[in-house]
Amino acid sequence: MNITASDVWSAVRAIREKAPVVHNITNYVVMNSTANALLAIGASPVMAHAEEEMEEMVGIASALVINIGTLSPAWVRSMFRAAEAARARKIPIVLDPVGAGATSYRTRTARELMRVVPPDIIRGNASEVMALLETSGRTKGVDSTASSDAAVELGRKLHAECSAAVCISGETDYVIGNTGIIKIRNGHFMMTRVTGLGCTATALCGAFAAVTSDPAVAAAEAMAVMGIAGEIGAARSEGPGSLQLHFLDALYRLSAEDIERLLKIEMGE
Repeated sequence: MNITASDVWSAVRAIREKAPVVHNITNYVVMNSTANALLAIGASPVMAHAEEEMEEMVGIASALVINIGTLSPAWVRSMFRAAEAARARKIPIVLDPVGAGATSYRTRTARELMRVVPPDIIRGNASEVMALLETSGRTKGVDSTASSDAAVELGRKLHAECSAAVCISGETDYVIGNTGIIKIRNGHFMMTRVTGLGCTATALCGAFAAVTSDPAVAAAEAMAVMGIAGEIGAARSEGPGSLQLHFLDALYRLSAEDIERLLKIEMGE
């Protein structure tokens, strides 16, 4: 299986044409920025976490994104209710185990979500992915202390255990699915200086999963588009502040020519 620039562009067009509703239970830090990114790519974001409305909100969604960045018991209950409703409706579920390994509460919550309602895509940095399988896994706050390369073998194991596509972000992004490993080498170092861009990548995985049936392909398309928009935005920016603006503009204005010119993706075993 190969993922071409044409494939990625077809997915972008499908998002723009269908405007899929992506229901996000996400953290306070990134609600605005992730909603804007989803709007820029052409999706329709919903940011809702009240336990009382989970089934109804999932009922209008084409994908569910669960991000554990700012946990509380009420939010955790909402995550489980939403995930169960999404599974019943057979819409894709994306899990971002933000900060897994930093505290036992968030590590335990992420693992329990995986066990009770297995997601279709797990997207995290290397330390977070490693913490889902290793009791010794640690993160520095919500930032990774390991390279994405170091987590690949554990990512394979995680995929084998829960069948989810596992997306590990880093200098090289890795997506592990049923057909092997996909490597995406797009992006720019300045993106690590803007809070919430990892969470934005997870939200975009939800948008692409809404229009692409293979979860691993959807995650790879999302990471490629994320990285390409980051490269375009960085070229127009003087620092992280202006990068946020130019990144959103790049998502909005993204063209087939941009993808053809900049896509760096390869398939592995």
